[in-house]
Amino acid sequence: MYKLIKSLLFRLNPERAHHVTFSLFRMPGFSRILGTLFSVKHPSLHRQVFGLDFPNPVGLAAGLDKDAVAFDQLGEMGFGFVEIGTVTPLPQPGNDKPRLFRLTRNEALINRMGFNNQGVKAAAARLSRRKNRAVIIGGNIGKNKLTPNDRAVDDYIICFNELFDYVDYFVVNVSSPNTPNLRELQEKAPLTQLLNTLQGLNYKKRHPKPLLLKIAPDLSDSQLDDIISIINETGLSGVIATNTTISRENLDYSSDEINRFGLGGLSGIPLKDRSTEVIRYLKKKSGNSFPVIGVGGIHSVADAKEKLEAGADLIQLYTGYIYHGPALVKAINESLVKS
Repeated sequence: MYKLIKSLLFRLNPERAHHVTFSLFRMPGFSRILGTLFSVKHPSLHRQVFGLDFPNPVGLAAGLDKDAVAFDQLGEMGFGFVEIGTVTPLPQPGNDKPRLFRLTRNEALINRMGFNNQGVKAAAARLSRRKNRAVIIGGNIGKNKLTPNDRAVDDYIICFNELFDYVDYFVVNVSSPNTPNLRELQEKAPLTQLLNTLQGLNYKKRHPKPLLLKIAPDLSDSQLDDIISIINETGLSGVIATNTTISRENLDYSSDEINRFGLGGLSGIPLKDRSTEVIRYLKKKSGNSFPVIGVGGIHSVADAKEKLEAGADLIQLYTGYIYHGPALVKAINESLVKS
């Protein structure tokens, strides 16, 4: 069924296809039907990670449900957790269109969306009406494009406070390549300050929430060592590895074709090996001292198991879900039940 839907959607430009898909998701009964076809429920799939009980280890990465408009429906389709966002304090349109491109020869995407979203208050209002409590919801937070880095912490504080009552865990996104200078916040000093500030707020809450950091795949080993040090110093609950890459390696496209796509983060199969390397490095060098959610290039059962064998405690799909649909979620969960 998804092959037919995909063939129709792929005739549209990628951003238009996204909006059409979400309209389908919100049709009465649509997600429930998909849930009966693709959900896998089994006690062996449950995972206890950073104090939360995940019904299965396969989640949806941030970026698909930016504005928290279909998290209930996505939760019915077999995912064990759904991450909304990235949200920013103020609404912003994002970068100029076109800003999303399919690289079908490699089952990849390039996006330079630029944190387009309706603002954190709109997301919080929708999350306050959450119906499905069985699925874990994560809140991915960022800063507005026009906020200078020396005031970025204020943006993260606003998003943290607005979402606190409505999400189960937080993700601090300082690794998107599509907001100018954002990745500079991954440097040790500003990142430590940002995370310590958020943790200070978190610890003042009666029931603190898990706080995670999403990192880029383009970090060097010494930068990854800094990340490990920062995680342990700030007491963060874990890491999401990885975001999209600025690399253009492993593509079956000419230099001219790649240049025409332009700037943006690359996701999908070409990212698979690097994201797995980062997971394995973090786990080994840290002595498995914190959980890692693995994301990047998971397009098959074998890809999912590779991430888990590298040390990922949970995994997330994004581009693989666009290319293969809910059947991929089902196949991964079924394989984990059998194993």
